[in-house]
Amino acid sequence: MKITRLVKLSLSEDYLDTFLSSFEKKKQQILSYEGCLTVDLLLDNTNKGLCFTVSTWKSEGDLEAYRQSDWFQSTWKEVKQHFTDKPEAWTTHSQETIQNHPE
Repeated sequence: MKITRLVKLSLSEDYLDTFLSSFEKKKQQILSYEGCLTVDLLLDNTNKGLCFTVSTWKSEGDLEAYRQSDWFQSTWKEVKQHFTDKPEAWTTHSQETIQNHPE
């Protein structure tokens, strides 16, 4: 079953530009992992430093393999030094998708 992983990251404002630059360089690496279909980075409009990553995976097993990889572990170790609050994460699946089709 295809899943979506949502991760909320609260980062120090002085680290945000470094994080954004790093994400730009690393997003292709994330996409190269087995089962990764999409990856997106969302920034809060009013709270600088509040970010959300949204990724879709073919399966929870693919996500877990990525999370256990040395590459992810080293990246996470670097980023977590700059958290201003505990990160939150949810693994979800779509119950229903509704699309608006213009006439």
